[in-house]
Amino acid sequence: MTAPFSVMLFAAGMGTRMAPLTTDRPKPLIRVAGKPLLDHALDLTDVPQVGRRVVNVHYKADTVRAHLAGRDVAISAEDPLLETGGGLRHALPLLGAGPVMTLNTDAVWHGPNPLAQLAAAWQPQMEALLLLVPPAQVAGHVGKGDFAIAPDGRLTRAPAQIYTGAQIMRTDRLGDVPQDAFSLNLIWNEMAQSGGLYGISYDGRWCDVGRPDCIPLAEQMLQAPDV
Repeated sequence: MTAPFSVMLFAAGMGTRMAPLTTDRPKPLIRVAGKPLLDHALDLTDVPQVGRRVVNVHYKADTVRAHLAGRDVAISAEDPLLETGGGLRHALPLLGAGPVMTLNTDAVWHGPNPLAQLAAAWQPQMEALLLLVPPAQVAGHVGKGDFAIAPDGRLTRAPAQIYTGAQIMRTDRLGDVPQDAFSLNLIWNEMAQSGGLYGISYDGRWCDVGRPDCIPLAEQMLQAPDV
């Protein structure tokens, strides 16, 4: 088995799309099925394939810190916000060397553990391995798909499958970006051009919980029979 991956959980955003629920709390502490979104994400990290856990914070950071008090979770504070790429680079001293997992905290899953599925599919030649989901297995998501998976597993930009917010990626390219705040899309585009961007399809259902109207969709999905 591959050594456990460190995992970065993205929890620093302003939660603008989730207003007005984010007026008094950060999006990761919004409850779905009686549990904060952040805890849904942290539950996924309770597998042998995951080692160190890091959560980034910015908006209402003190409430996230208090929620995580006493848990084996490191905090990466951002001020100003650094977006996904800058935030991951900022957290590297806490994550350590080697490929890392990243996981968005504004989604819920129904089916196999996505991080375990990624770890089982990771290969040394990959620069990044993204977990995608077919539109038929998605709730709450607005817009087209993000990538198409070729027969050899490599990804190209296409309105096909949807990126779930879970991946494994090598972090070498992060140091080459001059700006402090940047999206991981910049890194993925470079990896795709050099043939190092791969993807697999998730075997279960996934719900994007980015807006208040997504909460009942997520709760309905969680109550559905197993796929």
